[in-house]
Amino acid sequence: MQNLDHVGSYYAASGLPQPPRPALRGTVDADIAIVGAGYTGLNAGLALARRGYRVVVLEAARVGWGASGRNGGQIVHSYSRDIDTIAASHGREVAAPLGAMAFDGAAVLRRNVREFGIDCHLQDGGIFAALTDKQVAKLEHHKALWEGLGHPGLEIVRGARARDLVQTERYRALLVDPTGGHFHPLRLAQGEAAGLESLGGVIHEHSRVQRIERGSTAVVHTDQGQVRAKFVLVACNAYVGNLEPQLLARSMPCGTQVVATEPLGERGRALLPHNHCVEDCNYLLDYFRLSADGRLVYGGGVTYGAPEITEIRQVILPKLLKTFPQLEGVRIDYAWSGNFQLTLSRLPDVGRLAGNIYYSHGCSGHGVTFTYLIGDVLAEAIDGQAGRFDAFARLPHYPFPGGRMFRVPLTSLGAWYYQLRDRLGF
Repeated sequence: MQNLDHVGSYYAASGLPQPPRPALRGTVDADIAIVGAGYTGLNAGLALARRGYRVVVLEAARVGWGASGRNGGQIVHSYSRDIDTIAASHGREVAAPLGAMAFDGAAVLRRNVREFGIDCHLQDGGIFAALTDKQVAKLEHHKALWEGLGHPGLEIVRGARARDLVQTERYRALLVDPTGGHFHPLRLAQGEAAGLESLGGVIHEHSRVQRIERGSTAVVHTDQGQVRAKFVLVACNAYVGNLEPQLLARSMPCGTQVVATEPLGERGRALLPHNHCVEDCNYLLDYFRLSADGRLVYGGGVTYGAPEITEIRQVILPKLLKTFPQLEGVRIDYAWSGNFQLTLSRLPDVGRLAGNIYYSHGCSGHGVTFTYLIGDVLAEAIDGQAGRFDAFARLPHYPFPGGRMFRVPLTSLGAWYYQLRDRLGF
C-alpha cells in the first residue's frame, strides 16, 4: 500500500504549516479539474484562477507529495536537451520558439514567491561544474549558446577563483549563472497551494483519480466523488500510474536519491562561501546546495524504472565525500528518494488526450523551471491562445525500444555507456 503522507525527507520535516484539505465527496462543478498538486498543476491552476476560472485540484496524497516536494531545489534554465540539440534533431523552426521560452520558467517561479510572500528560502546563484577538459569545452559552448538566446551574466571561472566558490579540488572549471538559484521545494509548493486557494481555487487531498470520463463536459471520478469540468489537466508526471495508459508507453519513471547532512555551521559556509547551488556535467550528474539551516543537501544518480532503494546513504555518501573529502565522518540526518518521468527524447511530452483534456509530463529530470513555464502555457491554451502550447505539442514522442519489459535494461545499458565515458573523460 502506497504511503500517502510525505516521505521522511528534510523538506517534510521543515515544511510550512498546512490547513486541512479534505478528500472530495459528492459531485462538484468546475471550469477546470486538475489531477495532481505538484508544480505543473499548481502553476496551471494559479494562471487559470488569475483569469477567473473555477479551479478544482485533485491530489492522491498531499500537496507537493511527488517530485515537487522532493527535488534538489535548484533553478536551472532551459530543458533536459538544450536548444542546439533540439534544432539538430527537429529543425530550427521547431527549436526557435522553445528557445524563446527557455528562461521564462524561473521568472514565473520568482513572481509567485513575490506575489504570495512564500517563505521558501529562495537564494540566487547557480553553478555548472566541469570535471574534465571535454566538459570545460561543453561549458564554453553552453555559455555561448545561452548568450545567443539573450541570457546575460554568465561567467566561466577556473583555478583559485573556482575554489573560492566551491571548496573542492574536483572541478576543472565552473560556469556561474547569477539567475540560477535554490530554494526549499516543498515550502514552495505549499505556498503556491495557499496562493491558489486565496484566488478561489479548491484543493482536495487524498483524492486519487480513478478514471476520466470523456465528453464536452468531462467527469473526473475519485473513490468518493466526481468533478464535472469543461477542461481537465493531467499533471501527475512520474506518478500517473495507469490512469492514462497511453502516456506510460512513451515514458518511464526513474528514481533519484538525496541526503541532507547534520547542520554544518561554519564548515558548510566554507564549502560554498557564496551560497550557490551546484550541478556537475556528468551524464548521471550530482547536485548539491546548502539549506537555510546549514545542511548540505546532496543528490545524484538515476535508477531506471524507479525501483525502491533502501540504502540511500550508502549510495550518496561516497559521492558526497568524493566532492568534499573534508566532510569525512559527517552525520546524515535525512535520506529519501523520489521519481521523475523520462521520455525517450529527454524532452517534455505535452498535448491533448481529447479536445478538452490536456496533459504535461516527462520533464526528464529538468522539471523545476519547465513546470513553471508550462503552467502558464497550458493556461493560455485553455484560454484560447495555443501558440506556445503548440510549440511543445508538435514535438514527436516515441515508445521506448523493447516495450515495458525491456525498456529498463536497454536504457540502463545506454546510461552505463555514457557513465563510462564520463569516468574516462571522453
